[in-house]
Amino acid sequence: LTAGREVVIVSATNGKTTTTRLITAALAADRPVVSNSLGANMEAGIAAALGRADRSATAVLEVDERWVPGVLRSTRAGTVVLLNLSRDQLDRSQEVRHLAEAWRTCLGETPPALVVANADDPLVAWAASAAPEVIWIATGQSWHADAAGCPACAGRISFGPRTWRCTDCGLARPDTQVSVDDSSIIIDGERTPITMGLPGHVNRVNAAFALATARSLGVTRDAAVEGIESVREVAGRYRIASFNGRSVRLLLAKNPAGWHEAIELLAAPPAPVIVSINARIADGHDPSWLWDVEFERLQARFVVATGERRHDLAVRLRYAGIDHIAAETIDEAVRVASGRPEHRAGDTIDIAANYTAFQQYHERFGADA
Repeated sequence: LTAGREVVIVSATNGKTTTTRLITAALAADRPVVSNSLGANMEAGIAAALGRADRSATAVLEVDERWVPGVLRSTRAGTVVLLNLSRDQLDRSQEVRHLAEAWRTCLGETPPALVVANADDPLVAWAASAAPEVIWIATGQSWHADAAGCPACAGRISFGPRTWRCTDCGLARPDTQVSVDDSSIIIDGERTPITMGLPGHVNRVNAAFALATARSLGVTRDAAVEGIESVREVAGRYRIASFNGRSVRLLLAKNPAGWHEAIELLAAPPAPVIVSINARIADGHDPSWLWDVEFERLQARFVVATGERRHDLAVRLRYAGIDHIAAETIDEAVRVASGRPEHRAGDTIDIAANYTAFQQYHERFGADA
């Protein structure tokens, strides 16, 4: 299914679906593209996407972190895009340093022509450094809790502004070719203004990965930017919908690192927010990760806790000092949030949900649209 194709693999704990969509849009201005950009990111979903496409189409494949070695070996991908690694679904996933080691091994044994990688994540940087050619992205990543120990020697990683270094073995942040500011993506000193259709710094970073990848594959800057700017939502993420007569926006936040970024995307205080947590197989059954989320940053907001693990969430919010209430259903949650004095008529209510809760609401809002 991949013989004779240009293949791009995209993997990460957070952001891979969005970045896959942005790369697909950037390339589509120049050539036919096939992708599994709705998130079916294991072997069956990848094979299904490839089976539906013309063999001349470039394949842009979102790949679950654990499946990267197998997919790289089977596709012989020419480009691998690596965004980040952090804790997620700990009751079914490997410890993140084991994943980084698996990535490093496969990149050394089956080297792609190019890796596009996050220089500010020590786990990703160590893994990607096994590849012969790397474009390093300065992401400004501020979540460091999963990379305090050096992946090379288990020593201590010391972090500073735009830098990090192992105090024992000297593993350090590589020099970068790509960076991002509030209005532009800078590649090798060339500034490209970009007007994002998706919110937040995290999505400007995702766009930087997309632009760097597209340019490396021969797409013109203007064509790639036009494609990236056209993306307004990704498989329901950031979509604004009408639900029970109220405007709502759906955000995905499924682990501590994802929440670290998602909180910055929420409407400014004192707007109320709905948080929904399930604990099904696709979420991970263990909700103890809630204690690693910086819910203290929701001070000055009223939070409506819902989902199957709303009571676990309510306990965490109580200890964080957050004014909150638990609601049994999303209908009740929206009704409560919209009735709060902090909510202004006509404002959009943000709903931050983990994976299966997000999927439930995405389907529900689509049906009610």
